[in-house]
Amino acid sequence: MLKMPNILNYCFSFSGEETLHGPIFIQEPHDITYSMGSANPEILLNCTAKGYPLPYYRWKQNGTDIDLTMSYHYRLVGGSLAINNPHKKQDMGTYQCLATNSFGTILSRKAKLQFAYLENFEMKTRSTVSVREGQGVVLLCGPPPHYGDLSYAWIFNNNPLYVREDNRRFVSQKTGNLYIAKVEPSDVGNYTCVVTNSDAEQSVQGPPTPLILRSDGVMGEYEPKIEVRFPETTYAAKGSSVKLECFALGNPVPSISWKRSDGKSLTKKIKHDQTKGVLEIPDVQQEDEGFYECVAGNIRGRNIARGQLFVYALPEWDKKIQNAFLSLYDSLFWECKAKGKPSPSYSWLKNGQPLTSESQCSLYNTTFFINLLSAAPDFSKNPVKKISIVQVGGEVTIGCKPSASPRAVINWRKGSEVLRQNKRIVFLEDGSLRLYNITKSDAGVYTCIATNQFGIARNSGSLTVKEKTAITIPPSNMDVTVGESIVLPCQVSHDPSLDVAFTWSFNGNRIDFRRGIHHFERIGGESVGDLMIRNIQLHHSGKYVCMVQTTLDSQSAAVDIIVRGPPGPPEDVKVEHISSTTAVLSWKSGIDNNSPVQIYSVQTRTPFSVGWQSVPTVPEVLNGRTHKATVVDLSPWVEYEFRVVASNSVGIGEPSRPSALLKTKAAVPVVAPTNISGGGGSRSELVITWEPVPEELQNGEGFGYIIMFRPLGSTTWTKAVVASVEASKYIYRNESITPLSPFEVKVGVYNNEGEGTLSSISIVYSGEDEPQIAPAGTSALSISAAEVEVSWQPIAWNRLTGRVLGYEVLYWTDDPKESAAGKVRVNGNVTAKNITGLKANTVYFATVRAYNTAGTGPSSTPVNVTTKKSPPSQPPANIAWKLTNSKICLNWEHVKTMENESEVLGYKILYRQNRHSKTHILETNNTSAELLVPFEEDYLIEIRTVSDGGDGSSSEEIRIPKISSIQIGRRSLRMGSCIGSYQNFDT
Repeated sequence: MLKMPNILNYCFSFSGEETLHGPIFIQEPHDITYSMGSANPEILLNCTAKGYPLPYYRWKQNGTDIDLTMSYHYRLVGGSLAINNPHKKQDMGTYQCLATNSFGTILSRKAKLQFAYLENFEMKTRSTVSVREGQGVVLLCGPPPHYGDLSYAWIFNNNPLYVREDNRRFVSQKTGNLYIAKVEPSDVGNYTCVVTNSDAEQSVQGPPTPLILRSDGVMGEYEPKIEVRFPETTYAAKGSSVKLECFALGNPVPSISWKRSDGKSLTKKIKHDQTKGVLEIPDVQQEDEGFYECVAGNIRGRNIARGQLFVYALPEWDKKIQNAFLSLYDSLFWECKAKGKPSPSYSWLKNGQPLTSESQCSLYNTTFFINLLSAAPDFSKNPVKKISIVQVGGEVTIGCKPSASPRAVINWRKGSEVLRQNKRIVFLEDGSLRLYNITKSDAGVYTCIATNQFGIARNSGSLTVKEKTAITIPPSNMDVTVGESIVLPCQVSHDPSLDVAFTWSFNGNRIDFRRGIHHFERIGGESVGDLMIRNIQLHHSGKYVCMVQTTLDSQSAAVDIIVRGPPGPPEDVKVEHISSTTAVLSWKSGIDNNSPVQIYSVQTRTPFSVGWQSVPTVPEVLNGRTHKATVVDLSPWVEYEFRVVASNSVGIGEPSRPSALLKTKAAVPVVAPTNISGGGGSRSELVITWEPVPEELQNGEGFGYIIMFRPLGSTTWTKAVVASVEASKYIYRNESITPLSPFEVKVGVYNNEGEGTLSSISIVYSGEDEPQIAPAGTSALSISAAEVEVSWQPIAWNRLTGRVLGYEVLYWTDDPKESAAGKVRVNGNVTAKNITGLKANTVYFATVRAYNTAGTGPSSTPVNVTTKKSPPSQPPANIAWKLTNSKICLNWEHVKTMENESEVLGYKILYRQNRHSKTHILETNNTSAELLVPFEEDYLIEIRTVSDGGDGSSSEEIRIPKISSIQIGRRSLRMGSCIGSYQNFDT
């Protein structure tokens, strides 16, 4: 603020049509970055002002006046400053333009002049970078000295195309470094950093950096390591654009995701690049301020980088100073007010020079002038407001500020009534009328009367009184669960002649419904401004304010909404102690999301489990105050990860991050092998088999199997050891073993900690001899042209003659072209087998032999059989049909066979109603047939021959159309012929 008592200053004079006034800037200088390689030898700093008389110009560099007589280097173009052949050391700095006329001097904003340049790299040979395959690597760029904004790219093996960025490769535009998350063999080669200065319009390349693979192995999997982190604190101007970088090395290649730490969702305007290594926030606003997180994760774990974004706003005038026209000896009070973040500081200048008074105020480009006048009261430039509107119970000020020098004496009238001051009617120092606690009777016409020694003037305005606005149904505090939809009511009563506008704010920030913000929706009519929140989320907890505004007043109602949700993940899960079967865990509470944690549960994951599994603990129930528990029933010598999940009355929350991977201690194995079986093998062998014990149940190193066996009825056990974790069979050989002898068998386990459990006893038989006897009574019978039946008598066997498990039939011809015999088997006591797929009219030989697990026995004496001739190859021809009542009558020619074909014994008629219904078959020895069938649909009919060699070829299908008028009767067949004419079927 600036207070100036008893001012005596310039007096305005007017001549001609031009009004005298001080300088006012039309154009001011701006910051310039000049390229040192520019072809333009001149810089122009703009400055133009208007004023009457016309202003003249001066310039300052770094606060010092510039000598414009140095015409070879400086010259004025109007008010603008031209610098010829600019030089970095001499001309770099801050410039200000001063415009002056007889009223005073104004000072422009400061403009910086910078010089953009980019030097060359030092072409010193760069060291070779050696890494393992699967390992991450960072290749440093190290840009040369420069000024101006840089951009970076990399060339691989002198390829003119730049290295393509993806989720595995990232180029930081902050440092220029190239990051490869997981090195592959195709990455081996030379890398060159390319630096571009857009301000200097110049690019340079650095020396190549060789990348090679080490020969001492491949890097295993490991959790992400964040190498590119955005600053912990970032400042951004409102309206600017911010880019945050984040990239991690890891195996497998980590994925990058972004979120806000405060639970708010990222706005739609935020952009991700193709690698998600850059988060761009365009048009930064106050709501973008807060903490941001970059999460890098793979199957081995995850890491988080966090940082805070602060938004600042450049100063803007809230209240601009206006030119002052004062009477002699008047006092002056000026207020200088601006907004910005952080809060602006102030100072005052007079004619471009700082004031020395105690009150300092400063922000550039607000210029004003003081002028002294003498005149009678005059309302022409500042009349009384014609119509003032106020509400019942409110207050109003009716201004009366005529121009007058010296200052006028003010009186007021309502209609013809002279107003007197009281508690409700107050005359202000500046002449305005102030009315309090307005009633309907205050409406009317008010006249201001201004008087001084030079004259008197009157001016009137009317006062209109409206009803007051009130919120009749306000919102109320609510406690809701995440995912619900709620309505916050806000209904009002108001003067019907006034338009009402509703606005809602959330935690101090106005909700802009036009931007299509998710979750928020305005509902209601003219006097209803309800707010619906759909699918409410945790970050929607806070203070909501309904603001109701008319042109005259405003009302508001505030409520607090608490959103309760499942708890956040517990933190800092640690394994404090681990044994062979137990682990002691501790953890810390996470965010309870407004609902206390009721239960914790512990989950484990091993290389052998399918995902995460719940495990028992001591204590069995972990209430919300418990932060330590013992996990029991673990398997010894197994790698475990642990995590904790919290639950509350709303639901189950997200799990914690896994604990470090730890292995339980070794112990004696307790699980015996299962499915003990065996048998078979050669004579004098005992074959024992079992199902191997899984790795997670072996309980330690040095795992193997113990085999115990003895003849059934014996008291002495024989013991053998198999020192292989993958073994599932043991063969014991001894010539004294009788074939097919029963043995009692047990299989146990052991490891370096000792011997474990034995299985229960199983009976396993020793190996056996092949059958010693050939089947008798072998015979063969021809069934058709392609099938014969072979039969034999069963063998009565015992342990000495060899067990019989079944029989094997071998068959063959004497054709030398078919040297291989066919072979089929039957199980058990079956004594006959049909052999199909044979050649017609061919002699086949067959023999039979018994078999068991040791092999096959001797063959029976061969027998022979001749297959029947082939069935007729020609189908029935000249098929004719007719419909009589509900009968189908069919006729066809007799089929004559060839010499090598079987004689025709009869015919088969196949008929059905459509292609998908069941087929019916009629057999006849004649060349005609009669069908008595219903006619609901078309009928499909075909005819084929029947012979000893099997069924012959079929005729083509005949389609007989349905006749709807035929009486539907029972499906039947009648032999014989139908008298009358027939319709031939044209094939």
